[in-house]
Amino acid sequence: MNNVIKTKRLRIRLSSDIEMEELIANEKDQGMKQAYTEMLNASISNPLTRKWYATWIIELSDNDNQRIGDLCFKGLDMGAVEIGYGLNNLYWGQGYATEAVRAMIEWVKSQDEVNKIEAESETDNIASIRVLEKSGFELNGVQGEEGPRFEYKGL
Repeated sequence: MNNVIKTKRLRIRLSSDIEMEELIANEKDQGMKQAYTEMLNASISNPLTRKWYATWIIELSDNDNQRIGDLCFKGLDMGAVEIGYGLNNLYWGQGYATEAVRAMIEWVKSQDEVNKIEAESETDNIASIRVLEKSGFELNGVQGEEGPRFEYKGL
C-alpha cells in the first residue's frame, strides 16, 4: 500500500497513531477532537483497512516538516468512502485544498474496494464547496448533518 501521495507542491501521507494522538492533544475544537479520537480508535480496530480511518497529513513538498492540514476518509461502508479535509488558515486561497483533494481522488480511484466517493460541507463554507466542485463532485440532493452532501461523478 502506498502511504505517500505526492503532487507538484504537496506530500500527503498516512499518519501514525502517535501523530494522531498529538493531533487530538493539540486540537482546541471539541468536535474535531472527538472526530480525531473516533478516527484513531477505528484505525486501531481496523489495521488492515487503516487507510480509510486514519488521518492523512498534508505537507508542503519542499519542507517535509511543514504540516499545512489534514485529510481523512470516513470508513469504507459497502464500497463508499466520505472524504474530509482541512487546512491551516494561513494556507487558504492558494489552491492547496483542491490539489490535495484531487490527488487523493486519483488515489482512491485506484483502490478496487471503492465504488463511491462522497463529501459533505457546511452550507456557508463556500470555499469548501468550490474545492469539491473543482474536484469533480456534484450535489446529490441529500442534506447531511452539517450541510449538503456531494458525490464524485468520475468513478
